[in-house]
Amino acid sequence: MPEAKNKSIRITFLLPGGSSRPVGGDKVVYEYANYLAKRGHVVTVVHPAISRVDRPLTRIGARAALRTIWGFIANKVTGRYKPTSWIEMSPSVRLLWVPSLAALYIPDGDVVFAGFWSTAEWVQQYPPSKGKKFYLIQHLETWGGPEERVLATWKMPLEKITIARWLQKIAEDQGESAHLVHNGLDFVRFTIVNPQENRDPHNILMLYHSVKWKGSEDGLAAFEIARKQEPGLKLTLFGVPRAPDFLPAGAVYYRDPPQHILRDLYNQASIFLSPSWTEGFPLPPAEALQCGAALVSTDIEGTAMYAIHEETALLSPVKDPEAMAANLLRLVRDPGLRLRLARNGHAKVQEFTWERAGSRMESILMNSLQPTGNLAPSQGQPLEMR
Repeated sequence: MPEAKNKSIRITFLLPGGSSRPVGGDKVVYEYANYLAKRGHVVTVVHPAISRVDRPLTRIGARAALRTIWGFIANKVTGRYKPTSWIEMSPSVRLLWVPSLAALYIPDGDVVFAGFWSTAEWVQQYPPSKGKKFYLIQHLETWGGPEERVLATWKMPLEKITIARWLQKIAEDQGESAHLVHNGLDFVRFTIVNPQENRDPHNILMLYHSVKWKGSEDGLAAFEIARKQEPGLKLTLFGVPRAPDFLPAGAVYYRDPPQHILRDLYNQASIFLSPSWTEGFPLPPAEALQCGAALVSTDIEGTAMYAIHEETALLSPVKDPEAMAANLLRLVRDPGLRLRLARNGHAKVQEFTWERAGSRMESILMNSLQPTGNLAPSQGQPLEMR
């Protein structure tokens, strides 16, 4: 285990709930927790049964309160809140399951991180003993709560770290400063095991999600449009929700696949289709590039770090299945283009390592805790690779 360059500090991350199933934002937190723990810091990740500060047991009704209490006890006994079924955690990372994010359940420390807008509302109330207050912003989370309350958390006196330039700009537009630290990627679990040139060009893979802004309906529509011109197209879907009733004929759905199965799905795909309307820094398209698939994506700011039109991906406007279908057909019919984009995309995502992201995060934390005062927020300039 590498030793920390600086003194060990106590770091607490707050999540909005349990993590028994894969969630991209939670995965980012766990990766930082693992990295910082291996650097010698004391790291705790807290999972609450009640995440909203405005929804205590006394305000959610007797029946809902009983369900919450029973769920809390069941998760406490079984450990189902833990992410260990889908991500390997360092044994030195402490995973806590608590009734709520009230201060009495939070360990004292040097740094405390809000990991979601609802957790930021708790953090702002904490006494200094819980540590310096940070806010890891991974999306504009107006899809997860009232817009005015979500945006209000961006104005709270928390030191903000964003994962994408477009999020950093939102903070700046509100008169707030924010560091920029791009996510890292898992190059142990997700890598090429099946050469791109050996894959069936008709194999298309897509993440399915029931949330509207993930664009799954657009992606399914694009596939159907393309299949009318290329009847041999095959679609594989994966996701956490139950399979939708409106799957195209012959489509295959993998619900909540283990990570090694997901790696194999990425490696069978010639093309990964990403139809989201908005994202912070989406992991599945990047993981597909890690595994050698060519990328067809909507043109959104969240993928701009690695999806460059005609260089590493083919991009289309949001909510435009016809344009996505045209890009699918281009890649199916042009093996040279498909392989060039797949190889360029694979090379591009090599920039995003957790060593790089974790080193930047650690530097921000240590500099911020210096007694001489805070340094100016980082503008996201790359650090040298170690």
